[in-house]
Amino acid sequence: MSSIFILSPLNQFEISSLIGLNAPILGHLNLTLTNLALYTCFILFIVLGFHLYGNNDSKLIPNKWSISLESIFASLNTMVREQIGTKNEIFLPLIYSLFFFILIGNLISNVPYSFAVTASGVVSLGLSITIFIGVTILAFSIHGIKFFSFFIPVGTPLALVPLLVLIELLSYVARSASLGVRLFANIVAGHTLLKILSTYLYTLFSGNLIVAVITLIPFLIFLALIGLEIAVSLIQAFVFTLLVCSYLRDAIELH
Repeated sequence: MSSIFILSPLNQFEISSLIGLNAPILGHLNLTLTNLALYTCFILFIVLGFHLYGNNDSKLIPNKWSISLESIFASLNTMVREQIGTKNEIFLPLIYSLFFFILIGNLISNVPYSFAVTASGVVSLGLSITIFIGVTILAFSIHGIKFFSFFIPVGTPLALVPLLVLIELLSYVARSASLGVRLFANIVAGHTLLKILSTYLYTLFSGNLIVAVITLIPFLIFLALIGLEIAVSLIQAFVFTLLVCSYLRDAIELH
């Protein structure tokens, strides 16, 4: 139970086992429920509940949740149309699902003593590498051997082709980690900063009355940083999906 309600905010980045089951099946089978799996299920239930509650099929007047969902859907649909093209709206469900998973995961991590799913390297890098592999397979399936022309810029002198191909290849492979590292680094940095500031402010508030009153000024700054961290949660979800759209466009059009 102590792993569910984390005693230290910095422990929200550590994956720990909650329940383990050893069964003599297939030789030796070990089933373990970790805090990562538990909070991932929380995200799934919250997303599904949000959409079920915002369902407007049986209501004449939409509620605020339904309006919010329609606004988000319209924004993501516009982004997909502009980035990938109107003929490639088949990728909209992927972008929509990624956005809500990352957004809810980021927002849950802002709750004190919760687990930061999107600050886990397994999740962030796993998403990034999986998307990279999928985009590469998509490019191969569409363009075949012509896909390798992506690594040779138009008009490149023959003598510079080996060097530029190496640079472009390294740049392309870096995509497999850039998405995850960006998300991971922003969430970890923000939460760590809030942890340091909250500990410092708690020490000041625990002092005498005069110091506690003066501490109200940095405390207001701390509240502003919390608001900024919530905004970062939304921005990172949007940036992640925007870059995925950009990678899909490159795979489809070889730009």
